Amino acid sequence: MKYLMWLLNAAIFFALFAFALNNQEPVTLHLFFGVQWQAPLVLVILVALILGVFLGVAVMLPLWLRARKAHRPLSASSPRAGTAFDADSTLIPDPHDPRHGL
Repeated sequence: MKYLMWLLNAAIFFALFAFALNNQEPVTLHLFFGVQWQAPLVLVILVALILGVFLGVAVMLPLWLRARKAHRPLSASSPRAGTAFDADSTLIPDPHDPRHGL
């Protein structure tokens, strides 16, 4: 299993290396206000990938932190700890109670 992962990593590396060798032609990016940037195509693709990953993480980070905070167990010092209103308990109304609206 260890050698299979090593072979898979080597195959991915060589495929990416061949991609980089085949895309060395310079390209010109025309940015805003007449600014131009000339760089090899593989570098432009790498920068776009890094920016996309960074923006994706920046957008998702608040959601991840909010979900982590919501799933954090209640501490023992919490006034709600150990009550019938814990997050995993469900209160089912009495079907014979006239106050439930049916």
